[in-house]
Amino acid sequence: MEKKSRINETNRASRINRKGQIGLYVLIALVIVGLIVGFVLFRDRIFASSVPAQLVPVYTYYSSCIEQESKMALDFAGTHGGRVFAKEYVPGSNYAPFSSQMDFLGSQVPYWYYLSGNGIVKESVPTKEEMQREVADYIKENIGSCNFDNFYSEGFTIELSDPSVNVQILDNNVLVSVAQKVSVSKGEDSAVKQSFDVNLNSGFGKLYNSALQIYALEKKEAFLENYTVDAIRMYAPVDGVEINCAPKVWKTNEVVDELKKALEANVNAIKFKGNYYSLNDKKNNYFVVNSINLDRGVSANLLYSGSWPTKVEINGEGVSKQVMVASPVGNQQGLGILGFCYAPYHFVYDVSFPVMITLYNGQDTFQFPVVVVVDKNVPREAGLYNIGNETETVDMCADATNDVQVRVFDVNLNPLASKVSADFSCLDQECPIGESSTGVVSGKVPPCVNGYVNVRAEGYAEKKQLFSSNVESSADIILDKEKEMNVQLMVGGTPLDGNAIISFSGERNYFTTLPEMSKMKLSEGLYNVSVYVYGNSTVVIPAGTKRECYTVQSPGFLGFGSSRQECTDINIPETKIESALVGGGKADVYILASDLDKSTMTLYVDSFGKPTSTEQLQENYIIFDSKGVGMDFK
Repeated sequence: MEKKSRINETNRASRINRKGQIGLYVLIALVIVGLIVGFVLFRDRIFASSVPAQLVPVYTYYSSCIEQESKMALDFAGTHGGRVFAKEYVPGSNYAPFSSQMDFLGSQVPYWYYLSGNGIVKESVPTKEEMQREVADYIKENIGSCNFDNFYSEGFTIELSDPSVNVQILDNNVLVSVAQKVSVSKGEDSAVKQSFDVNLNSGFGKLYNSALQIYALEKKEAFLENYTVDAIRMYAPVDGVEINCAPKVWKTNEVVDELKKALEANVNAIKFKGNYYSLNDKKNNYFVVNSINLDRGVSANLLYSGSWPTKVEINGEGVSKQVMVASPVGNQQGLGILGFCYAPYHFVYDVSFPVMITLYNGQDTFQFPVVVVVDKNVPREAGLYNIGNETETVDMCADATNDVQVRVFDVNLNPLASKVSADFSCLDQECPIGESSTGVVSGKVPPCVNGYVNVRAEGYAEKKQLFSSNVESSADIILDKEKEMNVQLMVGGTPLDGNAIISFSGERNYFTTLPEMSKMKLSEGLYNVSVYVYGNSTVVIPAGTKRECYTVQSPGFLGFGSSRQECTDINIPETKIESALVGGGKADVYILASDLDKSTMTLYVDSFGKPTSTEQLQENYIIFDSKGVGMDFK
């Protein structure tokens, strides 16, 4: 028994001894690995003293050159939406005047979000890995231009192998590692260095993270579009009613210009929650986006200019390129029926424009542009796409495989010698066909049933022609000459003394108002011409009460019951008619091409006299329907 116990103790001691040996081996292995890692990481410092003193300036210069090229790469990426190398340039169109890059102060900055020329949503947001790779590629391409001429002239021999560059972007610094064998010798001294490490104190990464936050919020909530809708409703006519018997008229170009100015001011006033501004007025809290809290030291600036590519389309009854007219209701049926006149209006706006979002942190800058889209008075649908991916909307223009030839003529069937541009519309997309000055435009279009060929030329009216590209390969289009003419109006034999609205309605519609707009574009064709002349009025519609009655069903047995009439009184306030119809007429006329060779068009209408009562005002509208319009060209 004692012998057995002695054997067990011997085995236990042996096992303990073996474990101790294994632990010692593991410890030695760890020490060796640590020495190897330390040697790799700090070999330059360990052997720094081995570089002869006269060779040190060469390596110092090369390190500073790497640092300089790294800073230039980061600066370029920061001002170009994170891109160092731009992707292929994609042009815009009349439908969406935004290319894939924004021209900002002479520099092409890629959009993070925009509409392509055919209205397809495009998104191009760089990932951190892409930025690191592009910055590294830039450094690799440009450190070869580091100039060693001064050292060569002093007798140095310098040999450089092909470099390998790695970049790591952190929040507050950027690490650049260049693996490259650089051999330097002079006289009897020589040295070799295998790598160069640069640590840049840069807020590039922090700014990029803030940019992603802002962009994600814009995608989720469309906050820029919401500010735009507010500006449209505040500074442009959208919905409303004017109590008057004369039309309410706005100049279209003035409405567009005023809206652009409003957007400039409103976009530039937008702030994100942070410590980089102070609000002098509590009303300015409206412009603070509280959903994002910028880091301390980070500031943001949003910029839009009315001179940048901007699309503003206004649609609605009474809208033309020249004027927006709200026609009165209550005069045609007779004032005695309604008791007063009013001019309702509802205009629909399609607005899209670029916004440059710039972030700052000390000397560091990061900026990226996006396109803001409001469609039919409504912000574009938010949350529609993912970062780094394009939307899955089908790009029909990308399938432009069918050849098409568009032959363009004037009214004398001569090929048009002016510069002609043509595009093809299919569903809601516009695909450019091309341009030409020979009267023939050739290109490719996608196969489409019941699309439209749109043709434009300077000095001619734009024309749209039905075209099925799946079965047709050519189109012949005749353009009518379009001429801007001076417009004069004679009322009762004397020049206009007041205001007038002139309308030419036909295949194309033209409007003008006098005396504000004394010029009007016209093209050959048949038109219904209407001339309304308005003058100052003293007519007052007194306050009154109007009784409205309607039928109401009374509940009864098994759901059947009798009906009864209920009435209510509507109070109509006293209304002063400040502008009333005092002359005019209407007629059907045909404008000849020879008429457009003249410079001035004079219209002649009768005068009805200024009304002093509602009865006389009503009589003027009855007279208007029986009066004509004379026309003369000089």
